Amino acid sequence: MLKGKTVLLCVTGGIACYKSASLASALVKQGANVQVLMTRNATEFIGPHTFESLTGNRVSVDTFDRNYQFQVEHIALADQADVVLVAPATANVLAKLAHGLADDMLTTTVLACDCPKLAAPAMNTRMYENPVTQDNLDLLRKYGWQIIEPASGRLACGAVGKGKMTEPEELLAYVEYAVGHEKDMTGLRVLVTAGPTQEALDPVRYLTNHSTGKMGYAIAKAAASRGASVTLVTGPTSLSRPVCVETVDILSAQDMFEAVTSRAPEQDIIIKAAAVADYRPAAQAEDKIKKSGTDADLSLPLARTQDILAWLREHKRPGQFLCGFSMETRDMVENSRKKLEKKRLDLIAANNLKEPGAGFGVATNLLTLISPDDMVELPLFSMASAAHPLRARTLARGGVPHPKNRGSYMCRSRVFVIQFS
Repeated sequence: MLKGKTVLLCVTGGIACYKSASLASALVKQGANVQVLMTRNATEFIGPHTFESLTGNRVSVDTFDRNYQFQVEHIALADQADVVLVAPATANVLAKLAHGLADDMLTTTVLACDCPKLAAPAMNTRMYENPVTQDNLDLLRKYGWQIIEPASGRLACGAVGKGKMTEPEELLAYVEYAVGHEKDMTGLRVLVTAGPTQEALDPVRYLTNHSTGKMGYAIAKAAASRGASVTLVTGPTSLSRPVCVETVDILSAQDMFEAVTSRAPEQDIIIKAAAVADYRPAAQAEDKIKKSGTDADLSLPLARTQDILAWLREHKRPGQFLCGFSMETRDMVENSRKKLEKKRLDLIAANNLKEPGAGFGVATNLLTLISPDDMVELPLFSMASAAHPLRARTLARGGVPHPKNRGSYMCRSRVFVIQFS
């Protein structure tokens, strides 16, 4: 995802420097060329040799180092950079960057960069919450910086509060979001559903399914990385929330119905990847259901849940793209075509639970994409790299309103069909 990209990793003088070493390693593993800049204070926490060993590149600290090739080094580094990430970003360096001060190699180079810029603040809670620091962060946002909010917890100084630098895995996700893909979906609004629902029997038990939400989360992440404004409506999962995605948590099928239908009218693309319960207990017991004194079986009356796709079909606006998912155990194509026609979908992504690599809880999937007039069988793919909207192999009928002109249409094959390669 980051192959061929140059990441300018700027490390400033905070205890969170040790996390930056893990981040540098993760970036390199993703194929990035990582150039590290350090302030003098940062070298008091971690040595430049650590980063040089991890990245294979020389670390820049001193503006006046005479051991460089004959070139204006800070300008040369700025020209190479596809993205700047300041992590950790101390209050001091944030203040300098906000006001254009350039008094060392790091700040001078960053001032010369015209690529996307990210900053991950890390400091004591009172320093972070100080109005001066907050004003500096607002000023950086005004200038186009993306500020990655720090986490809350126990800080190195012993205080408990907000100020911990975001973990390397999440920082990597922000870098991938910034430069991992062309922003060819900018202006499009996408709603994705994911995960299972839980239908309560009593205060202790509920009915659910084996969905993990991996496919829906991968689609949401991919659409966001291409510039779309993404809303993810998700049932309970153990997955990390995708960055730069509005996440709406729900429990029951009714919760999902309300969350989706209230947001549907404004969406250009709706992708229903969640495994929503078709039935719920007709009534929820107020107390835990006890075993009877006999060995008699227990029967529980069930009621139908509201059909979200049916509602979307009836309220679909012109140009809106509607995609459903169909998991089957037999007659996959026949059953999925029936669903496509009944719900009047633009596309349905079908898979067979019994096929190796296509079940619940696995990192791969095996899909057949079916439209009203075409069908494509896709090979086994990894979800982590798969869900990139929308470079269709086929299925180029119809369209989605172009974000710059809601009266015109872009070819569906460019906008929505999921790329699985």
